[in-house]
Amino acid sequence: MPPLRLPSPTTLLRRSLRTSALQHSHENPLGLPKRGPPSPMGRGPPQKRRIPYVGKVLAVASGKGGVGKSTVAVNLALSLLHNPPPSIPRPRVGILDLDIFGPSLPKLIGLESSNLSPELTSQGALRPLTNHSLPSMSIAYLLPGGKGAQDTPVVWRGMMVQKAVQQLLFDVDWRDDAGRELDLLVVDMPPGTGDVALTLGQLVETHGSVIVSTPQDVALLDTRKGIATFRKLSIPITGLLLNSSHFLCPSCSTPHLLFGPPTSFRSACAELGIENLGELPLVPGVSAGGDRGVPLVLRRGEGARGEEELRSALGGAARRVWEKVLARGEGERA
Repeated sequence: MPPLRLPSPTTLLRRSLRTSALQHSHENPLGLPKRGPPSPMGRGPPQKRRIPYVGKVLAVASGKGGVGKSTVAVNLALSLLHNPPPSIPRPRVGILDLDIFGPSLPKLIGLESSNLSPELTSQGALRPLTNHSLPSMSIAYLLPGGKGAQDTPVVWRGMMVQKAVQQLLFDVDWRDDAGRELDLLVVDMPPGTGDVALTLGQLVETHGSVIVSTPQDVALLDTRKGIATFRKLSIPITGLLLNSSHFLCPSCSTPHLLFGPPTSFRSACAELGIENLGELPLVPGVSAGGDRGVPLVLRRGEGARGEEELRSALGGAARRVWEKVLARGEGERA
């Protein structure tokens, strides 16, 4: 008789997620082991708290979907890692994908086909997966693998989504093997102003946010709504990034404004009193790098026109983000 092989906690977790939402409690949609009683709810509004093992939190958001926010978030996170502030010469930067219905982080950082699953700590917390020296967490890591896994949807109602977001925020152990915490966690938000933004704004101590838009007025309309939402939730806005600002073709030096001039974007920055962190060119290598799981900021050497301009713009944005996020923390301690 062959020996009995017990499934690992991670295998049990993936099996749990494989079942329908009706078989999960609203209190534990990810099927994680119980980690003690829930914190008591008071009569007043919920108190914001620190994400465990994380120093600073930076949200990357957009009012409109399809503006390249997740791609920008990944490249910005790596730029933050490789453009450290003087006070933190070797920072630890992580990224959290909070898009429950359309997670794209595993694809963008090359972990989509790895067949790796997050391990569980002895306390029942999830351990991030790491590639390109960037620890990461996404609900996509917890979905069943195998053939057709990329087509597996998450079909949950609002209450399940809110609790899953809370578990991804507070039930991940971001420490490395030496016990070192993250200096900065980049949170890739889903587009819009729904449940996830509300959950983050009400429950998490957030130290900054970057809003991504494209030049079109239709994108800026929703960008302004996203800014208003963050301000209502007291989420500090570090600045705006303009994606797909212009295109540099191989045969000329004239920037082509494929999606219109940046005039409306710059006017919105001035009107709303928000810093313009940079204007990123449209570069084919960004899409190709995302498909391969190797973000463009990691690529060095010869490349298409605009690649160095994009790396430089993101590097400048990263340095400015570090400056503002750290300054905010010092101001709060003072």
